[in-house]
Amino acid sequence: MSVWDDLDLLLDSPSSLTVTSNARGTVKDKVNFKVEEDVAALRNAIEGLGTTEKTLVEVLTQRSNAQRQLIANAYHKATGRTLVDDLKGDTHGDFEDLLVALVTPTTAYDCHEVIKAIKGAGTTESTLTEIFASRSNRQIRALSEVYFEETGRSLLHDLKLEVSGDYGNALLILAEGKRDESTHVDSAKAKADAKALYEAGEKKWGTDEGKFIDILCHRSIPQLRQTLVEYKNISKKTLQESIESEMSGNLEKLLVAIVKCVKSVPTYLAERLFKSMKGLGTTESTLTRILVSRSEIDLLDIRAEYKKLFGNSLYSQLESEVSGNYGDALKHLCGQDD
Repeated sequence: MSVWDDLDLLLDSPSSLTVTSNARGTVKDKVNFKVEEDVAALRNAIEGLGTTEKTLVEVLTQRSNAQRQLIANAYHKATGRTLVDDLKGDTHGDFEDLLVALVTPTTAYDCHEVIKAIKGAGTTESTLTEIFASRSNRQIRALSEVYFEETGRSLLHDLKLEVSGDYGNALLILAEGKRDESTHVDSAKAKADAKALYEAGEKKWGTDEGKFIDILCHRSIPQLRQTLVEYKNISKKTLQESIESEMSGNLEKLLVAIVKCVKSVPTYLAERLFKSMKGLGTTESTLTRILVSRSEIDLLDIRAEYKKLFGNSLYSQLESEVSGNYGDALKHLCGQDD
């Protein structure tokens, strides 16, 4: 029995896609925050002989993003240089990427991850899937605004050039940031949707992908949760199992990610973290993105789900998988060992 199958618990639990408070983050505003002191410490660390990485880690991982923006502005005023440029000049590799991510405004960081995923040869669909399946309408619309400010083009226009087929159709609907946000659940509609999904997949020779895309990308989170329960009643399989047996490739991965995020964004992201550290080599870009982007939203919940799913704490896994300044910074963001 997978954690994804316990549908009865689902209907009343809060969803990270609709939560607006940051009470479940590991990083909070620093009490007695003094911007001038932080700027002086960073300047010493960067301008002195050899960079003092420990100071960079301690200052940048222990302040909220809003405080880091104040530091970056004051740093620019004091030195005439941007903090991002100085960090890029003084650090390198994954550690540099992590520090730059920390001093980037939250929405701009999501936007830059999307730009990286569609830039250059080949598109990194796994990044696009993770971001658009796990972000709220508000986050997606804010990301689109920054995208337009930075590139002069619309996000949808550029995505259309990069993704195609059913996967492209589904991703473009999510990227509009227009998912229904009503909290009212229509039980009759949930039953009808569940039946339509069953008839478009399990019951049919060949799959009507369009039906899956339409329902999973448009309906509200509470409505979809009810639909998952109804689907299991009709099919005796979970919707996730049906998608996995009926579809393949990027579309399957995206629709499964949506179903998982409808149930629990922290559980979905805990699984992504686990996969990024499993097997040969670690996918540092995924570790950085999830720990930075969720550090003020729901990283405490991600940690709890990680422990539940995989038996050991996220902190101890980071300890064994990543080392050096980069590892230290990630562990600071993660908070303590569970």
